[in-house]
Amino acid sequence: MTKLDKTEEEWKEELTPEQYKVLREKGTEAPFSGKYWDEHSKGMYKCAACGAELFSSDTKFDSKTGWPSFCEPANTENVELRPDDSYGMRRTEVICKKCGSHLGHVFDDGPTTMPDGRPASGKRFCINSAALDLEKETE
Repeated sequence: MTKLDKTEEEWKEELTPEQYKVLREKGTEAPFSGKYWDEHSKGMYKCAACGAELFSSDTKFDSKTGWPSFCEPANTENVELRPDDSYGMRRTEVICKKCGSHLGHVFDDGPTTMPDGRPASGKRFCINSAALDLEKETE
């Protein structure tokens, strides 16, 4: 994968203020406020900054947290996990490997079985809507 190398000024020009705050400054949108927390369409969730494929709707579930939640990435090569000890908490940050943007965090409180009976990872990738663009499947 070729990594993107842009200046923060270039990112500011390309992203909305909300996207910049989340993706580049590691912000978090308010729960139940993002456009994808209650989205049920089939498709591929891509990085809003660079378009890398991140999460499939097939692994999305309702975590009741107010953020889009997924059991696993669509392609583990497109995400990076990093320790995050900010705000006095020990968490694992989820980063887009292609552009280095902050997506959200991953926790160990996800489902072990999906609603359709498929096994799940037990992980909850809690991702900001502002970090995602949904490419819906065509019918």
